[in-house]
Amino acid sequence: MTITKEIVQGIINESIADQPAVAGISPVSGGCIHNAQKITTSQGNYFVKLNNASDLNMFETEYSGLQLLAEAGEINVPEPISSGVIDGQAFLLLNFINSSVRKGGFWNDFGSSMARLHKFHQNDRYGLSYSNYIGRLDQYNEFSDDWISFFIEQRLAIQLRLAFDNGYIDKSYLNNCTRFYRQLPGLLPAEPPSLLHGDLWSGNFMTGEAGQPVIIDPAVYYGNREIELSFTKMFGGFDQQFYRSYMEEYPLELGFEDRVDIYNIYPHLVHVNLFGPSYLGGVTPVIRKYSR
Repeated sequence: MTITKEIVQGIINESIADQPAVAGISPVSGGCIHNAQKITTSQGNYFVKLNNASDLNMFETEYSGLQLLAEAGEINVPEPISSGVIDGQAFLLLNFINSSVRKGGFWNDFGSSMARLHKFHQNDRYGLSYSNYIGRLDQYNEFSDDWISFFIEQRLAIQLRLAFDNGYIDKSYLNNCTRFYRQLPGLLPAEPPSLLHGDLWSGNFMTGEAGQPVIIDPAVYYGNREIELSFTKMFGGFDQQFYRSYMEEYPLELGFEDRVDIYNIYPHLVHVNLFGPSYLGGVTPVIRKYSR
């Protein structure tokens, strides 16, 4: 994909009323799906993601998710400016976050901010008015009045069927999952539908210019907040002060640590379908444990 100054200037001209002149563009590392660039202009810096025009919906739903989180006002996110198609390329334009050194109390602020997001921004049903993406995979968000049904039908079953279609699991594996599903009502507590980032792991937050936490690349929906906290424990987890601060603001029910592996079946399955069956190691033992 060729990224030229002319294309980037066109995006700026379509998106920003003053149409500042583009002084330079430079690649930004970290993403594995889209072409990410820093745009330097006469009026400040911007961040743009680009991909094929067929990927526009990925950018439109990310834009909407960032808007939801920004409107909640509990934690910093990149400001979504525009999305669209130019010269056959889809784009998402955001303000550029200048990364800095974490300020004192970073993890304390992060934990309490996420707790307030979950506590004060809730819905009457689980899901969202539109589907979006988790990585490159579709994430379906059809509304449900019941968390267990949503978790099974909109999260686990879809990913398991995809893993079956990809040849990573067989029919007997799916049968074990059916037995596992029957156990979930007795394992997972009732929680109201909270606004979730939806993909909150160590690669999806950064430190802003003032040393504050900034969450990026969301896959938002309204869900049980325990799945969000479980997701943070993937790949090493967050600093313990994050969890202490969260619990002070909005305590979880006892036994949460015992439920983490159940919730994390979902992100492990996503990794199975993105990267291959080696990630079944985070799925199979849990399903076996609860399907006997």
